[in-house]
Amino acid sequence: MDNKLKSETSKYDAIVIGTGISGGWAAKELCENGLKTLVLERGRPVKHIDDYPTMNLDPWDMEFRGDPTTEQKARQYKQARTGYVVKQDSRHWFVDDFEHPYNEKKRFDWIRGYHVGGRSIMWGRQSYRLSDLDFEANKKDGYGVDWPIRYKDIAPWYSYVEKHVGISGEALGLPQLPDSIFEPPMELNCVEEHLKEQLAKNQERVLTIGRVAHITGDTPHEGRGKCQYRNRCRRGCPYGGYFSSNSSTIPAAERTGNMTLRPHSIAYEIVYDANHKKATGVKIIDAETKEKLEFEADIIFCCASAMASAAILMQSKSERFPNGLGNDSGELGHNIMDHHLGSGASATIDGYEDKYYKGRRPNGIYIPRFRNLGDKKSEQKDFLRGYGYQGGAGRRGISEHVAELGYGAEFKEKLLEPGPWRMHLGGFGECLPYHDNKMTLNYEKLDEWGLPTITFDAEWKENEFNMRKDIINQAVVMLEKAGFKDIKTFDRPAAPGIGIHEMGTARMGRDPKTSVLNKYNQIHSVPNVYVTDGACMTSAGCQNPSLTYMALTARAANHAVKQFKAAQS
Repeated sequence: MDNKLKSETSKYDAIVIGTGISGGWAAKELCENGLKTLVLERGRPVKHIDDYPTMNLDPWDMEFRGDPTTEQKARQYKQARTGYVVKQDSRHWFVDDFEHPYNEKKRFDWIRGYHVGGRSIMWGRQSYRLSDLDFEANKKDGYGVDWPIRYKDIAPWYSYVEKHVGISGEALGLPQLPDSIFEPPMELNCVEEHLKEQLAKNQERVLTIGRVAHITGDTPHEGRGKCQYRNRCRRGCPYGGYFSSNSSTIPAAERTGNMTLRPHSIAYEIVYDANHKKATGVKIIDAETKEKLEFEADIIFCCASAMASAAILMQSKSERFPNGLGNDSGELGHNIMDHHLGSGASATIDGYEDKYYKGRRPNGIYIPRFRNLGDKKSEQKDFLRGYGYQGGAGRRGISEHVAELGYGAEFKEKLLEPGPWRMHLGGFGECLPYHDNKMTLNYEKLDEWGLPTITFDAEWKENEFNMRKDIINQAVVMLEKAGFKDIKTFDRPAAPGIGIHEMGTARMGRDPKTSVLNKYNQIHSVPNVYVTDGACMTSAGCQNPSLTYMALTARAANHAVKQFKAAQS
């Protein structure tokens, strides 16, 4: 133990590092199963409803109608360059890039939120199951290592978490996109319905409403209400209409009386006992006082996010693990994956001028993967794996078309007329697990708590760029065949991180020589440490991954509980 290290309180049954999508689920499951659990969050506390300062503000309630100032942009220059972190209504959820620096050998857009709930407050909420097409992909095409599980292993856990989360969507019966347990689907608008009909008739492709973590039905969800179609989700929802740790799993854990939540706690090392061949606790730095503390537990869940979890493991060095806890394979920090987006097409359509829509639907459309499905018809020679589309249709306003001469009565009349319908299709593609896409720790550039900063060295490669060409081409073909016009393509590849789905830095696998975690998300050589956030992913699929993190976490937590109780008896 460090000379400056203090021990605080007694030993816990379990420690959970992180309070986001995965950490919240780990806390809920461990606490509900009777384990005294310490939950560590490096950021500030955020209580559901009480701590959503902009949840009800209109644009005119904010300075500059919500646009950030030059000074604010400068403080979040990496966060803001993506175009994602731009408004005052939610910028407070995203980190200050000067306070939390990182390094880039190649551009990497690391979008972070340090507070209780993490990115579960401002996530996109699109929720899709992976299928055996995804779990078998690495084995079949030779990239990465084979997943140690298959769909049948995780399917019951998808169902388990979906009942708690509330997933609005439509059953399709597609093998490449297994159905969830659904709340009622949100409605497509008339132009989306038109494209859906044309795709089914002319191209045998499916368009559906997005599967999104919003309550839309009458099934009770304790402490949460229905979605109100405000589309102000990432400010924090006072109704609890969408799933977040703050509105759902953290309160559930708290209700048990078994949770101790400690914010402002930066975990930096998991302590390893070589004599007993297990982890014994977690070292933290108090973010406010900079005091170092150590907490003990029998079970540790590392759920800090893919990059942060990998960094904690890499810093957890000992004589047994000189390169980081559990890093016998040398794969820790490697195989970074994300989803590449920003390619596709948009177009207008004639007709439907007499139709509009009501409310602000916090959701779009989804076109499931139709490439490389395992048959000759869908096989592509230029790229492996596949992609889906997200997007939607809407009516543009006309203000950009009105010149000064339109002022006066004519201008006021035109303000009431919506613009033409425009359909947008954006691809969402899989990235292969490349070993040389990696992160390392820089011990020469330390943060304000004296910890090493992360350096990213990752990029899209030929397979992703070839896939993007097909994404654009097929978007054009689908829109043309459906009668759309004024088609405009786009291709903004940006860099890994742009999908905000970082994965793969401590992957699951069958062989300890080529992976970090086993089939239950345990570190192969330190089985009382579980890693269940994006770090554990062996491949990425093309679907949004958060639902998979939840299912894997619930599965792993229940496995840990059984192991713990068996050891106690």
